[in-house]
Amino acid sequence: VKEAVMGVRRAGVQVVMLTGDGKETATAIARECGIMQGKSGEIVLTSDELSKLSDDELKALLPSLCVLARALPQDKTRLVRVSAECDLVVGMTGDGINDAPSLKLADIGFAMGNGEDIAKSAADIVLVDNSFFSINRTILYGRTIFKSIRKFITFQLVMNLTACGVSLVGQF
Repeated sequence: VKEAVMGVRRAGVQVVMLTGDGKETATAIARECGIMQGKSGEIVLTSDELSKLSDDELKALLPSLCVLARALPQDKTRLVRVSAECDLVVGMTGDGINDAPSLKLADIGFAMGNGEDIAKSAADIVLVDNSFFSINRTILYGRTIFKSIRKFITFQLVMNLTACGVSLVGQF
């Protein structure tokens, strides 16, 4: 998982762990997985602390947020909604019934293959191998396809403009 998290970070994606575990357990797991790198300013919140924050305060904390511990389903959907309001592209992974609303609300939802059927139906992509590394590959392939489409459109525009230019100049 640590290598996959590093790969996703190199792609410019911020990883935030939302878990039902306690704050200490969640922090230890986040450190072990590479989500928290030991830098100053990394924020770990609990559901109770999150509920006390206004949306504007949460927006200010988003770039530094690493872990949300004791997360409730409404906390997950709120975090997705507030992130979308900040014009961020939001991806969400989940496997349970409580993850379904936030999977549906996110720009792209990843459900785990061994998860609940409702999570799979709410998600855009089902990760059959249940691996975070698959998200890393998905980002790579998606960006490669996007670049290829952009190159194709640029090529077609140049060719069509040239053809129209030759047709117009040829008439004169």
